Amino acid sequence: MCDMDGSLMILMTDTEGSQNTLDGILHAISKCKVQHNQLLKEQQDLSRARDDQEDLAKQFRQRIVKLRISLEEDDNNQARDVDSERKKIAALHDEESRLKREIQRAEEELQLEEESTHHLKQQTDVSTAAVPEKKVVFTGETGDGANTLNFDVKPHIVYPMEEGTALITFEDEEVAQKILSLREHKVDLGGDCAITLEAKLVRLLVPCQVEMDTEVCSRRILVSNLPKKAGEDRLLDKLEIHFAKSKNGGGEVEESDMLHDSGNVVITFIENTIAKGLTDKQYHDVEFEKGRKHSVKVTPFLNGEITSFQTRLSACGRTVLLTGIPAVMEQENLQDLLEIHFQKTSNGGGEVDAFLYNPLGQHTLALFEEDCPTEDQSQ
Repeated sequence: MCDMDGSLMILMTDTEGSQNTLDGILHAISKCKVQHNQLLKEQQDLSRARDDQEDLAKQFRQRIVKLRISLEEDDNNQARDVDSERKKIAALHDEESRLKREIQRAEEELQLEEESTHHLKQQTDVSTAAVPEKKVVFTGETGDGANTLNFDVKPHIVYPMEEGTALITFEDEEVAQKILSLREHKVDLGGDCAITLEAKLVRLLVPCQVEMDTEVCSRRILVSNLPKKAGEDRLLDKLEIHFAKSKNGGGEVEESDMLHDSGNVVITFIENTIAKGLTDKQYHDVEFEKGRKHSVKVTPFLNGEITSFQTRLSACGRTVLLTGIPAVMEQENLQDLLEIHFQKTSNGGGEVDAFLYNPLGQHTLALFEEDCPTEDQSQ
């Protein structure tokens, strides 16, 4: 409408300027039509542009919706992934904690195992040992039975003799077996006096297997390789003085004892930590005489108890038991006559290593020790 009003104004102006001629009016109308057509075209162009913009806007809105949906899906997927990763991380943390606990437990078990291994290394190399079979023989010695409870790997057996018996050990085992095979022996004691004896096999109960539980004593040490000439009191005093000094690795001594069967010394300390340091060094120079030192050996002291003890009967190859001996004369005279009788080859005898007669009314303990063969016997 504005454009039409403007055209009319222009028409009126032009009419007035053209002296209101018909041609002028027609020309103005034509010009207005041209302008009107241009305006219609511009309006159409604007409508198309508006439609195009609306289509673009619609497309953008659709894309925005799709993008929003895609972003939401991505967010959901990301959230699920993050949650899954968090669960994985939590599971890894739990696994790490479990592994740390297992490692700690394994380290504790390893430490206990190392302590146990170290403890076992200090013990005897073999806690269960089969005692080798040893032949024993009577060597002519007697004992009072005071040390019969001492255990030694070497046979040291106390044999209580019955009254009116004798033990005779021959150099040759074949002679002993011959005397046993003859069994009864008539012994001429001179004049019209003669006695009949019976030869019997000597069987002894000996250990065949010993099991022991041993444990290293934390407060004691065993000192060996001691000087032979030193007196017991002086030796113990010097050892106590030496091992009581901290500069020598020692500490306060509670007591020291001499083991007379082995000649070694056991030293007991007040504290539990002293013994190990001394045994680790093992050899120590001790001044027993002024200006002169002697190297002694220090080893762990083992406390032990026998948990299993098995025995067997063992026959003495060279020793024969003579029974049924009456008290017909003095002990020494009768022993000499019996020994002379069994030395003669005509009586089935041979060379005698040892002979002991236990008359009626007496109690005697004979000692049997390991039978070590001579060079002739070993050949």
